[in-house]
Amino acid sequence: MSEFTTVCKTGDIPAGTGRAYPVNGTIIAVYYVDGEYSAINDFCPHMGASLADGHVEEGEVTCPWHAWRFSVKDGTWCDNPNVKTDSYPVQVVDGEVQVAVPRKGEST
Repeated sequence: MSEFTTVCKTGDIPAGTGRAYPVNGTIIAVYYVDGEYSAINDFCPHMGASLADGHVEEGEVTCPWHAWRFSVKDGTWCDNPNVKTDSYPVQVVDGEVQVAVPRKGEST
């Protein structure tokens, strides 16, 4: 089972945006939307752009390269719910944002 890793402090991610962080060999995008933190894989499955750099609106992030849209909550591609990128559990403890990401080769 994955352990939670601190990626930033609350307040480090402006509301309605995301930031990329390396955790256990994976780059993840952490978002702060509507007062909640969420985390998905940072790389768009289409061509590998950073989703943390995308525009966030109404709980969706738009890939900056080709405008694919993903849910910041669960990584679902908004145009085809059968496709998604990985999402990760997030918790806030003592003002720190923590994410549980399996190590490479570890099952989720």
